[in-house]
Amino acid sequence: MTDPDVQKLLPLPPATFHILLAVMPEPRHGYAIIQDVEKRTDGELRMSAGTLYRSIARMVEQGLLTEVAKRRTADDDQRRRYYRITSFGSAVAAAEMRRLSQLVRLARATGLTPETA
Repeated sequence: MTDPDVQKLLPLPPATFHILLAVMPEPRHGYAIIQDVEKRTDGELRMSAGTLYRSIARMVEQGLLTEVAKRRTADDDQRRRYYRITSFGSAVAAAEMRRLSQLVRLARATGLTPETA
């Protein structure tokens, strides 16, 4: 059984799920998140800075992300804010992945394939 707090956030908006995926491996700043999402989706999803930062603010408030102090190199812009996924954020991302996987299984059980859609 999944945590009721996790269930309250499902289904996730696609941008939220993509942001969580982008920060799973390591903390990232906003522009790096935008680049990761665009690369991961082969350019199909391009987030504007406004969409990204509104989403991040909401995700921090929900406890999915936290801002972290990051080691900065000399050439790193001091204005950059870095974000990492929280353990709650990981639980929500995993629950969303299970939800999406179940939807795909149900669709396949009806005979639906990407080729027939």
